[in-house]
Amino acid sequence: MKSTNLRNKPIDRRRLSKQDREQYQPKNRMTAVAKARARKGQLAWKENTKQGRQEHNPGTGGFVQGISLQQARLREEGAKVKRAEALRPQSL
Repeated sequence: MKSTNLRNKPIDRRRLSKQDREQYQPKNRMTAVAKARARKGQLAWKENTKQGRQEHNPGTGGFVQGISLQQARLREEGAKVKRAEALRPQSL
């Protein structure tokens, strides 16, 4: 049996009163040790495992590229305006 830091040694039933002797059941002591060991193991496992985390960076949420799309759109509009001006007839 592994140590669980519990004071859980067997009890000498000869020194118990008759009523205590009837109530005492060694099986309960072993069940308590098993539960304590399981709980301690669960806590240790929980402390030593990595939790799933996802890094979040501020931004647009990933649906659009934000400022780069806006800049590209404005460049296209500027190119359209220059083409339109180049196609106009020059008046004297």
